Amino acid sequence: MATSGKIDYFETLASTVERALFEDVGNRDLSAELIDPEHRSKAEVITRDPAVIAGRPWVDEVFTQLDQNLEINWHVSEGERVSPGTLLLTLSGNSRAILTAERTALNFLQTLCATATRTRHYVDLVKHTNACILDTRKTIPGLRLAQKYAVNLAGGKNHRIGLFDAFLIKENHIAAAGSIEIAIARARKLSAQARVEVEVENLEEFARAIDAQPDWIMLDNFTTEMLIKAVQTNNTAIKLEASGGIEDDAQLIEIAETGVDYISIGALTKHCEATDLSMRIV
Repeated sequence: MATSGKIDYFETLASTVERALFEDVGNRDLSAELIDPEHRSKAEVITRDPAVIAGRPWVDEVFTQLDQNLEINWHVSEGERVSPGTLLLTLSGNSRAILTAERTALNFLQTLCATATRTRHYVDLVKHTNACILDTRKTIPGLRLAQKYAVNLAGGKNHRIGLFDAFLIKENHIAAAGSIEIAIARARKLSAQARVEVEVENLEEFARAIDAQPDWIMLDNFTTEMLIKAVQTNNTAIKLEASGGIEDDAQLIEIAETGVDYISIGALTKHCEATDLSMRIV
């Protein structure tokens, strides 16, 4: 995994679901109160879009927090690629609980499926190369671990979870510290364990970064020709990461074929289009 250490993607699952339910339900579900409190139903959730399934633990937690007696039966596996019309899960139990939980559960599922689907698409595009697809910190607030879980599930790698688990020395850090060399040296003194990565914007900065010996170098908005040059001149163990608004399929393949180790793509988590899902009482 690109980030250091073992990640507990489910560390905040229960609290994230609790906040999401409170946001939607508040202190009551007025519409659900139209239904007899003892009424029981069976419901089905299908997808109208092709998708890579991600988010089952969050969906399960939503329904469980509303009613532990609900019966949840999944018909697809996490990470499975499905086609439109596929039956994803069936629910049986108290009608009020099913309907109250519906939107919150589908919000998690549509978002995490979308993240996984886009990630799998990009991973498949570069599988003939050695480049790994990385996510970024451009995640939906409150869903950082959930979206990074979906990226990892779909074959991508997590760049870092937050500001606490790796150095990423960017342009403003360099300006405030004084230089690339000073910033990297201070990072090494501050933490001997944390990965040190520095962002460069041209080949001159790249050469200076190589001399300062970080663990990674981020090649920000480099042209294909510049990326090739950087790869060819890197005779060290330093890992090279391409970044900078990469979304186009052809552009991604071209970048991967330069020989860089990683390609970070903010669009995995910030531009994902929600998977179209539907739940119906049957």
